[in-house]
Amino acid sequence: MRLKVFLIAMAAAVGCGTSSAGGASDPDPFAAVDQALRDAYERRIVPGLGLAIYDQAGVKRFERMYGDFSPDRRVAIASASKLVSGVTLFRLIDQGYLSLDTTTGQVLGWRGERGTITLRQLLSFTSGLEPEDLCTVLPGLTLAACVDLIARNGLAGAPATRFDYGSTHLAVAGRMAEVATGRSWDSLFGSQLREPLGLPSDLVYYATPRQPVPTDNPLLAGGLRASMNEYARVLRLVYDKGRWLGQPLLQPAIFDTQAIEPYPSAVIGNSPMPSLRYGLTAWLECPTPQLGCARLSSPGAFGFAPWLDRAAGYFAVLGMEIPERSEEGNLGVTLERTLQPLIVEALLVKSSSSPDRPASM
Repeated sequence: MRLKVFLIAMAAAVGCGTSSAGGASDPDPFAAVDQALRDAYERRIVPGLGLAIYDQAGVKRFERMYGDFSPDRRVAIASASKLVSGVTLFRLIDQGYLSLDTTTGQVLGWRGERGTITLRQLLSFTSGLEPEDLCTVLPGLTLAACVDLIARNGLAGAPATRFDYGSTHLAVAGRMAEVATGRSWDSLFGSQLREPLGLPSDLVYYATPRQPVPTDNPLLAGGLRASMNEYARVLRLVYDKGRWLGQPLLQPAIFDTQAIEPYPSAVIGNSPMPSLRYGLTAWLECPTPQLGCARLSSPGAFGFAPWLDRAAGYFAVLGMEIPERSEEGNLGVTLERTLQPLIVEALLVKSSSSPDRPASM
């Protein structure tokens, strides 16, 4: 009787595992990814973090949370907002309200050299504007009032001659969109991206996302609070070059343009990652940015880091929010670079097994 029970238990144990041809359990292809994340979490820099990886078909291949994090938790995503703002503007370009060559002079009435600044230069942070202005984080202002203040500042350089990472460029681009359409940025974000992607109506921009106060002065460069699941929808749209669930939301050519450094001869001024170059609201992670990159990213200062790799066939969202007092401001970027080769290796192993069922987005 005891022998019979033992044999039944052994059979059940074998049946619960995934077996290879030799009868042994297959190793987890994402074990190294999991370990890298676990190591980062155990350093206790953040109370929690998570990672979700999707393949080129939008199938979720990996998702794991550490600590108190969850894929539906909204956090301040800082500069990960830039990519979202860019895609919203891409849709307006696609509909003819603006073009990449539209100038501040044509839309905002700016004069002189600052009136020659184009939307392409604003989206690539090569406008020549001083990169920061306090007005961008003042919730009591309007975007129009903030951009009027930015217009009074001197230029850091001639347009298209230098790259300066900062918030003023997208503030001006957002105001151009408001003037060109006669609608507020929140209304544009809603109609152009939030509603088509099925995102909730309370997904909005703030001036200060750490203290989310309703405002008419949205920080386009860093004001969103979003969850991993919400951001994954935007990232899938970008990865698929404007197609959402099989239907085109905008033409794919703009995403090819996004992946190319528009002004390779521009000097690097203010940059948190001087070894990388920038396209249109996205970092270009390849050695030939002037020709185009397959891997793009938009990491934020609080650790939230989305990226895509069309050559390797996946996109990923790394979720977290680094506490304000932490000195580990580059944790998201550091982890992204650590994880990239591990993910590629895991996907190569995973592709040899039967495909998973598509994850619902």
